[in-house]
Amino acid sequence: MSKLPTPEINPCEDSLISRSKTCDTVAAQRLTALSRWENEGGNPRAAEPEAPADTPGMTHAEIVLLRVRVISLENLLIAVLSGGTDRQMQAARDMAAVIAPRPDVTQHSLTIRASQHMNDIVDRAVHMRGILS
Repeated sequence: MSKLPTPEINPCEDSLISRSKTCDTVAAQRLTALSRWENEGGNPRAAEPEAPADTPGMTHAEIVLLRVRVISLENLLIAVLSGGTDRQMQAARDMAAVIAPRPDVTQHSLTIRASQHMNDIVDRAVHMRGILS
């Protein structure tokens, strides 16, 4: 992401500047404000802030609950896809193909596994469609 150009600021030309403030003080305040633009919400394209370093790790109970929720969501997705159209199933397969790494990029094992897992979910939905029909 390219940074926005920093405008040239001449605080001494600003008619709103109080005569009690020096030009250097006003310039420093403006430069401080501009320096926060990229990382404090001024730039709408700025990335989300990362979690603070002091964020506690997940407990075992939270990890187990997360796994239960993922299993539930997978099974709900299978149920929805099994009642869906062939076009919807193909859209899911197309998404799996989109996230699969291309030959000219670094192969990432988690992305490869996610793509395979998405196709497995569609296959299970096709299987459920045959059982429910």
